[in-house]
Amino acid sequence: MTTTQQQAIIVPAEASDADRDSTPTEELHASYLPEQDSTQASERWQRIQGEFVDDPRKSVGEAHELVGELMQRIVDSFANERRELEKQWSKGGDVSTEDLRVCLQRYRAFFSRLLPLGERAS
Repeated sequence: MTTTQQQAIIVPAEASDADRDSTPTEELHASYLPEQDSTQASERWQRIQGEFVDDPRKSVGEAHELVGELMQRIVDSFANERRELEKQWSKGGDVSTEDLRVCLQRYRAFFSRLLPLGERAS
């Protein structure tokens, strides 16, 4: 890859508005969990809170269990997404600069989901 090609895919640490516009909004703001999982977890959480008065210890234990399950699902989801991104760029020498640029945009979206603090600063 030439220096010009390398410069074409480098993204500054502080993404510009044009960089943000080139990454689909759904990738930047995608939920950590599929909608069905989020809905089920929300329903469970509501039930756990509602049962607190009758059995506080049980509710806290179930809340702990729910949080642990959700954290594991999120970790698994991010690990899978990372593997998929790696497949895109590690094909060998025949990967085009455009393919690498698109892959880097997806990494940027992934990073924004992991650490959304950068969006608050802008």
